[in-house]
Amino acid sequence: MREILAAGDVQASVISYWELILKKARRDAPVLYPAAWWNRYVTRAYVEVLPLRVAHVNRLGELAELAGRRRDPFDRRLVAQALAERLTLATTDAILARYGVPVIWD
Repeated sequence: MREILAAGDVQASVISYWELILKKARRDAPVLYPAAWWNRYVTRAYVEVLPLRVAHVNRLGELAELAGRRRDPFDRRLVAQALAERLTLATTDAILARYGVPVIWD
C-alpha cells in the first residue's frame, strides 16, 4: 500500500469524506475531526479528489444486494464509483470484492 501511495496514483472519494462527516458524532467515529483529517491527508497531500458523478449513481442502481450483507450505503457507493471509473478500491473489507470490484489492502 505504501508503494501505491508513494507512486501518487491515488484518488480519495468525496464519498469517504461525506461518510466521515456524518459519522463524526458517533461514539465509534472513525475520525473525530473529519475536516482536519481530510485537509491533512487529502488536501495538503495533493491527493486527487474523485467527485460523485451521475455515472456513479447509475452504477449504484445496477448493484445487486449481497445476501447476508449488512447495508452500508457508503460501501455500496464506493463500490459503484470504483466500478464506474474502473478503479481498484482500497479497503479492509474483502467482502466488497464480491461486487466484482478489484480491492487491495496491505
